[in-house]
Amino acid sequence: MPITAPALDALRETLPDDFKDTKLNLASVLAGENLGDAQAWGIALAAARFLRAPRLASALEADMRAGLGEAAAVISDATAAAGLMAMNTVYYRFRHMIGKESYASRPPRLRMQRMAKPATSAVDFELMSLACAALAGCEFCLQNHEAKIVAEGTSEESCHDCVRIAAVVAAAAVATDAGTAG
Repeated sequence: MPITAPALDALRETLPDDFKDTKLNLASVLAGENLGDAQAWGIALAAARFLRAPRLASALEADMRAGLGEAAAVISDATAAAGLMAMNTVYYRFRHMIGKESYASRPPRLRMQRMAKPATSAVDFELMSLACAALAGCEFCLQNHEAKIVAEGTSEESCHDCVRIAAVVAAAAVATDAGTAG
């Protein structure tokens, strides 16, 4: 049974009419064709936190707490993934864009232990990380997380749905901000 979304629905209703497509997409994309509810909602929350969209993140979290049995673990991982990916996408994008072996051969020396010990599952944490990598446009991170997800037996369709959710959350973050302007 899908999660009911009264807080998210209320937020969607505050969005300006110019964002009708975003309103509709936000309502449908979380019904995940290839993802479970915990995965889809965790991805959405990680994306909202990564984008620093507090109203959107609060609505997602409220609905998760009310309708998702494992909400605490999913919320914890979504928050951790957003924070780690905020760091990683800056660092790895730098290394990739500079393109010098002298940087690529240096160890990052950045703590990332949470990725190895998620509260949910390795695949779910990787999906949340993939969403953040897509939002940051970090080629290295995108390739790395997608490869790990597929290697664990998760379908490319699930990766595709993950990035679709991130894209819609990005639009919703813009719409939420536009709804408070003026």
